[in-house]
Amino acid sequence: MKASAPALPEVNFSDHGDIRYLHLGTEWVQGSMRLDAPYEIDLEYVQRMMAWLLFVDPTTVAKRHAMQLGLGAASLTKFCWKKLRMATTAIELNPQVVAACRIWFKLPADDARLSVVLGDAGEVVMHAHWRGRIDALQVDLYDHEAAAPVLDSEAFYSGCRTLLTEDGCMTVNLFGRTSSYETSLARIQAAFGDGAVWAFRPTREGNTIVLALRTPVHPLRGELAARAETIQTRWGLPARKWLRVFKPAT
Repeated sequence: MKASAPALPEVNFSDHGDIRYLHLGTEWVQGSMRLDAPYEIDLEYVQRMMAWLLFVDPTTVAKRHAMQLGLGAASLTKFCWKKLRMATTAIELNPQVVAACRIWFKLPADDARLSVVLGDAGEVVMHAHWRGRIDALQVDLYDHEAAAPVLDSEAFYSGCRTLLTEDGCMTVNLFGRTSSYETSLARIQAAFGDGAVWAFRPTREGNTIVLALRTPVHPLRGELAARAETIQTRWGLPARKWLRVFKPAT
């Protein structure tokens, strides 16, 4: 007899002033939204998940395809779809999270550019359907206890790499009370190869965003500064600050 899948956690939210937080049945925050600016990105670590913008020509962004593994409060999905005008696909295992985002977090209905898919991220990255089609892959996969990434193997990150276009990029949130950043980083480096991985310093909350390129590139500092200026001016992300806390991983 096939073993039954573990029960998915209940989804709820809390409001504190102008900020709405998503929870999976615990006090741990799984995402947030400013009620007066629902399509902006509120949390600092989530903003840093957009650092792939530093590595592409800004004029090409709207022609690209973003995918989120883990919907959270839909901040990245909404931003890529609404602000960047990108084709956007989100993969989420828990149907309650999708429903919560549609009811409480202003996630719009699917359309020609937006697709929210109920599915297992681990299966998606191994499937041929998306191979070589994703320009920006954003990975934020945590359970209700936020203890460690749900998927964090070298094989998983190798699968993520196969989804990317030649100049595509993965950003991943590494955070957890029991997880090892060094171990996760080593797995990403093994999957993507030497010179392909960059990392931020941790945020105050302990989130470390790692960026991995399908094809390693090392832009000149002046080029990164120019891109950061454009990102901050055009889309309101704090990209100038990123350059002070972001460098190739060793």
